[in-house]
Amino acid sequence: QVQLVESGGGLVQAGGSLSLSCAASGSTFGRNVIGWYREDPGKQRELVAIISSGGPITYADSVKGRFTISRDDAKNTVYLQMNSLKPEDTAVYYCYALYFGMAYWGKGTLVTVSS
Repeated sequence: QVQLVESGGGLVQAGGSLSLSCAASGSTFGRNVIGWYREDPGKQRELVAIISSGGPITYADSVKGRFTISRDDAKNTVYLQMNSLKPEDTAVYYCYALYFGMAYWGKGTLVTVSS
């Protein structure tokens, strides 16, 4: 079992920045994929950014050039630096991890970008 706990999020004006972090605990060994999805009410949950063991990174086209994902394996933590935020980035952001073929989700943290 893996537990994911997000922190960060909150309210920011358009053009501002926020940073999210997600700490993983439990059976956090071996190759894995970890990252972020987001969900806006009435819309499907969508990928924001994920990073694999060894470094391959995938970003949603909508966040490329504005968001940066990174990981610290010593701390079992993944980070999401969000710059140049837009009102359409408003959503609940969920930490996601894939370990040994099992998917895990955090409880989510709300990011609100005001115009």
